[in-house]
Amino acid sequence: MTRPGTFNILARDGAARHGTLETAHGTVRTPVFMPVGTQATVKSLDPRDLHDIRAQIVLGNTYHLYMRPGDELVARLGGLHGFAAWDRPVLTDSGGYQVFSLAGLREITETGVTFRSHIDGSPHLFTPEKAVQIQQNLGSDIMMVLDECVAYGTEYDYTAKSLELTTRWAARCRDEHPIGQNGRLLFGIVQGGFYEDLRTISAQQLMEIPFEGFAIGGLSVGESPDEMRRLLAHTAPILPDDKPRYLMGVGTPMDILDGVALGVDMFDCVLPTRNARNGTLFTSFGKINIKQARFKEDDSPLDPECDCYACRTFSRAYLRHLYMARELLSYRLNTLHNLRFYLKMMEEVREAIGQGAFEALRARYRAAYEQSEQDQPAACRP
Repeated sequence: MTRPGTFNILARDGAARHGTLETAHGTVRTPVFMPVGTQATVKSLDPRDLHDIRAQIVLGNTYHLYMRPGDELVARLGGLHGFAAWDRPVLTDSGGYQVFSLAGLREITETGVTFRSHIDGSPHLFTPEKAVQIQQNLGSDIMMVLDECVAYGTEYDYTAKSLELTTRWAARCRDEHPIGQNGRLLFGIVQGGFYEDLRTISAQQLMEIPFEGFAIGGLSVGESPDEMRRLLAHTAPILPDDKPRYLMGVGTPMDILDGVALGVDMFDCVLPTRNARNGTLFTSFGKINIKQARFKEDDSPLDPECDCYACRTFSRAYLRHLYMARELLSYRLNTLHNLRFYLKMMEEVREAIGQGAFEALRARYRAAYEQSEQDQPAACRP
């Protein structure tokens, strides 16, 4: 087996690249979309469903799993792979974003983050070392460093101090988890708010630490889509060409395709699963809301170009009926479809890069989605 952490680029089309990342639980073909399983489950789906839609890797969350059921319990029950019966790679976020979202319930110091549980108000301390230890207990294939994610609009001086703290925390995470330990990978996270010079400084500092990959954090925190793309276009090319690049928590179809065009390899977002539960479905011809009256007697498949179970088996009329009746099956079928749409799109992206046809593919999706995504909120974190 190839050593975990090995990243090979197989094809390029402009800045877009198709490659493979080796992990302890298998090879991940990039660019890749990772379904979000915050609580050790992708909402409404089981591992067989994830296999059927050809998910390569799923994402879990350090903060939420630490709070409930507890990382030590998960470790005793076989890590996330044994606990959740998932035999493919797992990436875990460090919990930094969730702690950021607690705002009035936390305090940040050099040591780490002191916060109160959103469940029962109990006090907790996340240090960089603790964040790594929790992820080791979870058995993550790819672990993220503890970082501070600053809010959109944060002033320059605070953002500069924050990125320096994130760098020091990142070094402590690397010390806690030496390269190659247990075949698990550790990624650094670039911060720096919405200041290009600070993004450059953050990336340069992190590249001095031997991480197996690099993430771009601190986006989807209230900025406009144009601002998000501006910072991404500045940051992605700075990162090492021979390491995977991960854009955290950003994920409309066009966000992903624009990220691929800039050389990003990995993506995650709750958007497809959250929208599925709200009846908003992604199709080859754009977004639709299944609750609309025009689907009441529509006996055609949701998306004739989709190969998911929902599209192969049921009509739009039936999917609308389930949603309007608030039947649990609606959430499962809608989620199956939305995630399969995303994963199939990434399969097409990888093939197009290999054929030198990525820009044509991106233009086709843009024609279908650009108008319908104008009102889409930027944030898509759990």
